Amino acid sequence: MQLGYDRPLYVMAFDQRSSFSKALFGASEPLPPDIVARLRDTKQLIFEAFQRAVELGAPRDLSGVLVDERFGARAARQAKEAGLLLAMPVEKSGRAEFELEYGDDFGQHIESFDPSFSKVLVRYDADGDRALNRRQTEKLARLSEWLHARDRKLLFELLVPGQQPERRADLEIRAMRELQQGGVEPDVWKVEGLDTSADCARVVNQARSGPARKEVVCIVLGRGAPIERVLQWLAAAAPVPGFVGFAVGRTEWQEALKGYVAGTRSREDTRREIADRYLRLLGAYVEYARRGR
Repeated sequence: MQLGYDRPLYVMAFDQRSSFSKALFGASEPLPPDIVARLRDTKQLIFEAFQRAVELGAPRDLSGVLVDERFGARAARQAKEAGLLLAMPVEKSGRAEFELEYGDDFGQHIESFDPSFSKVLVRYDADGDRALNRRQTEKLARLSEWLHARDRKLLFELLVPGQQPERRADLEIRAMRELQQGGVEPDVWKVEGLDTSADCARVVNQARSGPARKEVVCIVLGRGAPIERVLQWLAAAAPVPGFVGFAVGRTEWQEALKGYVAGTRSREDTRREIADRYLRLLGAYVEYARRGR
């Protein structure tokens, strides 16, 4: 199959699991049934906010959700039934080393939900533990091969170490190169925000290195940053050919949900706030791209 993706991609991400339960409810495994029920309710509320955003003008064919099976199965099935773009994680949550959520049964879960993208979150330090990097790469290469053999797309969320923005592009590029050399072939790279369009272009060049990768694209992740910071990252990325959008989560919904969970914000107000923040990012990205190209 041809690697890559050929259109813009604007994703509302709410696939967090361990961090989601801790941030909103202060809960850790094993989760009691009442907390699980409340987690599922909040995931459904985020999806309702996404539906509202579509009703208000977010393009149906370019907008999508990234949601997990454990707490968001209902939302995932509703998105699929409505013909919306659906991405779902396949990694275990909160692990330092990549592991498949459902082990050898991962394929059954992917085929059951039939998402547009299967997503992995991977922490990769090119200067770190070589044995760890090798183990992760081998597992990811097998997943990549399995997906592409079945004409399915891989969305790869790459997290690199450190908090120095000026070094982030170099670390991303080195990690991408090593993963590609190990047989990992994402269709879409979901990368941490970069401060300059020049660095964004360098990252795209690595994502598209080699003729088979000429249609591979990148999107920006939010990492829970304040919305003004995320807008700066979008402004740097949007004008760069090869960047096609974003997948942002906590920036859009975390504060609103805290109010909802605490009982200080109504369901309708929470839904409206999340939809408005998503639409603000989407509108800004489209405008930045229009100005810069």
